[in-house]
Amino acid sequence: MLFALITAMASTHTAAPIDPALFAQFGPGQIAPAQFLVVLKDAANATAARGSAAGDARLTQVFNALHAQDQNLQRFATRHDIQLAERFWLVNSLLVTGDGAMAQRLAADPEVSVIKANPTLHFNAPTIEFGSEQNAPSAVRAATPGQVLTGATQLWALGIKGAGVVIAGEDTGYAWQHSALKSSYRGWNGVSADHNYNWFDGVNDTTLGTGGVCGVNSVQPCDDGSHGSHTMGTMVGDDGAAEQTGAAPEAKWIGCRNMNQGDGRPSTYLRCMQWMLAPTDLTGANPDPSKAPHVINNSWGCPPSETCTVPEVLQDGVANLRAAGILFVAAAGNSGGGGCGTVSDPPAIYAETFTVGNITLQSAMNSSSSRGPVTVDGSNRRKPDVSGPGTSIRSSVPPNSYASFSGTSMASPHVAGAAALLMSAFPYLKRNPEAVQDLLQRTAVPITLSLSCGGIGSATWPNNIAGYGRIDVYAAYQAAQIEFRNGFEF
Repeated sequence: MLFALITAMASTHTAAPIDPALFAQFGPGQIAPAQFLVVLKDAANATAARGSAAGDARLTQVFNALHAQDQNLQRFATRHDIQLAERFWLVNSLLVTGDGAMAQRLAADPEVSVIKANPTLHFNAPTIEFGSEQNAPSAVRAATPGQVLTGATQLWALGIKGAGVVIAGEDTGYAWQHSALKSSYRGWNGVSADHNYNWFDGVNDTTLGTGGVCGVNSVQPCDDGSHGSHTMGTMVGDDGAAEQTGAAPEAKWIGCRNMNQGDGRPSTYLRCMQWMLAPTDLTGANPDPSKAPHVINNSWGCPPSETCTVPEVLQDGVANLRAAGILFVAAAGNSGGGGCGTVSDPPAIYAETFTVGNITLQSAMNSSSSRGPVTVDGSNRRKPDVSGPGTSIRSSVPPNSYASFSGTSMASPHVAGAAALLMSAFPYLKRNPEAVQDLLQRTAVPITLSLSCGGIGSATWPNNIAGYGRIDVYAAYQAAQIEFRNGFEF
């Protein structure tokens, strides 16, 4: 009787939905092999797992809850005789390779929630304004205009430069031996380098290409373009001589390459997100959440126009990192010329992302900066959250030179670096991304706007053009200082 009941229940089970884009990848007859993500039901609730825990305990509790999913993912793969399955316990998913028949067979399993494509994605590159400025340092040791505009230099004058904070980047990679980056790389002790737990290459096969100058599975930080090194220089760059490009030069940095020469996939993005919650050794083993960063910069996007057809494909990953106490900062995008509703690409669209627009060094909105509201997921969510300098930003590029780029990719690392300064000044802000974001938002400076979007006028703050306005990290520091003196901790 019991067996009959189970059989009857199984026969009425509705198969999980399969991303329509995946059928095109399988080709005629649905027989061509393709990679796809199998998302299982009953994922751990990271917010509930966190409970009321604070500080590093928050991180540990969320990691333990999410990592426990790894065993079930392994059991699922074994039960279906999937020989090569990469497990993303961060989002309760497996990356598998198979044909249409395999996808349909897995979709019929009651444990499966949805099957998503794993297409190649492309980020919108920033504008290279002045090209490479090889051997052209500043005439005197001076901060960049962007760091002056955000108020970072005022905190430097107080001796606050990011000490005790770990900044991370997910990007095209990083030229770790660049003179502006080497001393702040966590894997460098001044004598030798240890890249375990400090670097991971999310480009682990040649399906996206050859990996450029880095190849695949690089065992040391490497940048196959220049984008990642430029963003990291804006966060921590300082060569000890003429160049001061970074907001938090005494912070330590770690990194993960999530794109192959600018091309990524949900799997490469998730690979780096999972590594950020619990960095591993170079083989991807022995995850250790105690080595997780406090803030991550993400100067990339996943546009639907280039086959990122599921807006929520990365949402659980971002949400779970935030629940663990990691501030996830992302560029809004460079599609503002298309009008309102152009903040349309993951991860900028998510509520859990601290999304950044691009202003000029004269504190005016750059017309290319993407604008809200977010309509692609039906939320009508206001975005961006704040804005930062992203126009004509000078920073480090491989192998050991400098260049000026423009784009929201350049704005978001200013905000990530500013966040690191606040965490350094007030250690109780570590693992408290909500408080850091709140401070930077409510102390932001309104700027003059001539546009409005989403029914919010240009004189109303926050809005869908610049969010709360231009960040002022010194004002945020002052606000936190007053609240700390009054005995209030966020």
